Amino acid sequence: MFKTLSLATITALAAQTASAQGNCADHDRVVERLASGYGETRQSIGLGADNTVVEVFAALDTGTWTITVTRPGGPTCLVASGGAFQVLAEGLPNTDPGA
Repeated sequence: MFKTLSLATITALAAQTASAQGNCADHDRVVERLASGYGETRQSIGLGADNTVVEVFAALDTGTWTITVTRPGGPTCLVASGGAFQVLAEGLPNTDPGA
């Protein structure tokens, strides 16, 4: 519960900050801009506790990435971006007390 609340709070604050800074637009426009300007495509998607949609876009050849948040019925906001994106497929850690 604590992790969910914290993630929801962080997501909401990030979206509010992005919105206040003008980093928001229609979802289709954001997706098109990330594709045409940076070669980024959606790599993952999730639903936040407050029903926001969180998406990670990345360009696998250059490593650039962007995280967006879309509120229900609202615009899509850019909340973070960077470089050195990597695809990982890690398993769960061993929680056996004898490990």
